[in-house]
Amino acid sequence: MSSAGRPADESEHVWSVDEHLEDVLGAVRPLDPIDLPLLDALGCVLVEDVTVPVSLPPFDNSSMDGYAVRVADVAGAAEEFPAVLEVVGDVAAGASDPVRVGPGQAARIMTGAPLPPGAEAVVPVEWTDGGLGEGPAGAMRARSRSPQDAEGQVRVYRPAKARAHVRDRGSDVRAGDRALTAGTILGPPQIGLLAAIGRGAVLVRPRPRVVVLSTGSELIQPDEPLAAGQIYDSNSFALTAAARDAGAIAYRVGAVADDADVLRSAIEDQLVRADLMVTSGGVSVGAYDVVKEALSHVGDEDEPGAGVEFRTLAMQPGKPQGFGAVGPDHIPLLALPGNPVSSYVSFELFVRPVIRTLMGLTDVHRPTARATLAGTRTLSSPKGRRQFLRGTYADGEVTAVGGAGSHLVAALARADALIVVPEDVETVTPGDEVEVLLLG
Repeated sequence: MSSAGRPADESEHVWSVDEHLEDVLGAVRPLDPIDLPLLDALGCVLVEDVTVPVSLPPFDNSSMDGYAVRVADVAGAAEEFPAVLEVVGDVAAGASDPVRVGPGQAARIMTGAPLPPGAEAVVPVEWTDGGLGEGPAGAMRARSRSPQDAEGQVRVYRPAKARAHVRDRGSDVRAGDRALTAGTILGPPQIGLLAAIGRGAVLVRPRPRVVVLSTGSELIQPDEPLAAGQIYDSNSFALTAAARDAGAIAYRVGAVADDADVLRSAIEDQLVRADLMVTSGGVSVGAYDVVKEALSHVGDEDEPGAGVEFRTLAMQPGKPQGFGAVGPDHIPLLALPGNPVSSYVSFELFVRPVIRTLMGLTDVHRPTARATLAGTRTLSSPKGRRQFLRGTYADGEVTAVGGAGSHLVAALARADALIVVPEDVETVTPGDEVEVLLLG
C-alpha cells in the first residue's frame, strides 16, 4: 500500500477528500480474471469480447402456431373463397427432418419449429379452420389435435406475404458478430444471451469478497433486548448492504468488543475469505478506540507494504479514516468512523469506488449533478472542510433532510442524495446552486 514508509510527521497531515481517495484508489488493482459458469458470473465484469459462434436463431423458424405454406397457394384467399390445401405432416419444435411442402400443400407447424423445405410463409392457425373444415372457429379446437391427425385438408381464409411469421436465421445475431464487449457487467439479459449462443462459461473479473465488521462493546444484535448503555449494531448491516449494492459478495461479521486482541483475532480469521476488509468504529482518539492498536499488529506486519495508516480528513462527517493492508496477502482495509452517517458517507466516497475498481470497472463513482437548493433552510458548513449533507433530489432541485449530526440515521434513510458543500463555502442559502452526489 502507498501509505507504507511515509515520514512520521506526515501523520499530522490533514488530508483532503480528493487526496485520500486518490491514494486509496492508487493502491488497489482489479482482481485477476477467472473462468466462471454462467450463473456464477452474474454481476461480474466481462474481461474479453464475446463473438457469436452460431447465428441466432440458427435456422428459419415459425413465430406462430399455424401452417407453413407457399405464398402462391394462399394468394387471394378470403372468407368466402378459402384456399384449400393438403396437410402433409406436422412440424414440431426440435424437428430435425421436416416434411417438404409442395404446390397445394401445407404443413402444420408449432412456434419455434424449423420452416420446412418448400414453404415460404406461415399462416397463423387463427386464419384457418384448423384442418377441421369448420371455418376460423375450428382453429381453437385444432390446438388439441395430435400430430397423427395432421394429414387431411386445411382451409386458409387470408393470404400471406413471403416470410410472414417467419423468424429468419441470424435475424438476432449472426455468426462472427460481437455479442458482448469487454467491460460489460453481466446481468440476466447478458447471461441469457451467452447461454443462447452456446457459452457455458465466461472469463470475468470475480465479484470482490468484502468482509464487514463493526467495533464497540456497546453494540448488540438487533432483536436482542437493550440493556443500559447499549445500542443496536446498525453499521455492519448498512455497510454490508452497501457493499452488496456496489456489486460485491459481502459477509457481515457483526460487532466486535473493544478489545485489541479480540479484534485482531477476528480480522485474522476473516482474511481467508476477503479481497477487501471494512471496519467501522474505533478510529478516533478516545481511550477505548482500539482499532489503531489492533490493526498495527494484524497478520505479517513485517512484509513490505503492510500496515494501516490513520488519517485526519478535511471533511464532515468522516474526519477520522484508516487505510492500508493487512495480512501476508496484503488485503486492503478501510477503517471507517463509527457514527452511522459518518460510516455510510465514508463508504460512498471511498469504499464503493474500491469495490468497483476491484471489479475492473472504469466508472467507479456515484453520478453527480448540479441542483438548486430548495426549501427555506440555510445551510452552514465549517470553513476548511468539505461537508456532505443529506438531501432529496428531484427535477434539478435538492432539499436538505435532517441536520448535520452524524448520528441522524432516520434522516439518512430518507435521503437519496448528498449535498456537497466545498471547503471554502460556509453558507448555502435557498436558491443557490450546489453539487449533489446521487445515491439512488
